[in-house]
Amino acid sequence: MAGDYPLLEQYLRKLPTSEEEVTLTFERIEEILKDRLPRSAHEDSPWWGNQKQGLQIESNPWMDAGWMVEIVNLREKWVRFVRQ
Repeated sequence: MAGDYPLLEQYLRKLPTSEEEVTLTFERIEEILKDRLPRSAHEDSPWWGNQKQGLQIESNPWMDAGWMVEIVNLREKWVRFVRQ
């Protein structure tokens, strides 16, 4: 799975600069990744944290692409990214 995170980074980088935010369902993210998100992404909001250090390296692709997670809704299974 870790090797597929660059696909999410590429997707976010290709969004028009006029888009200041984008909301993606977990299902759509899995389509982009061509793989399932880990269980922790579905159950633990810290998985979606915006950090560059520590154990949660999943945030690196979206942060490297110039985005941050604004909000994640684990119950409804979506996440909103905003441009940094």
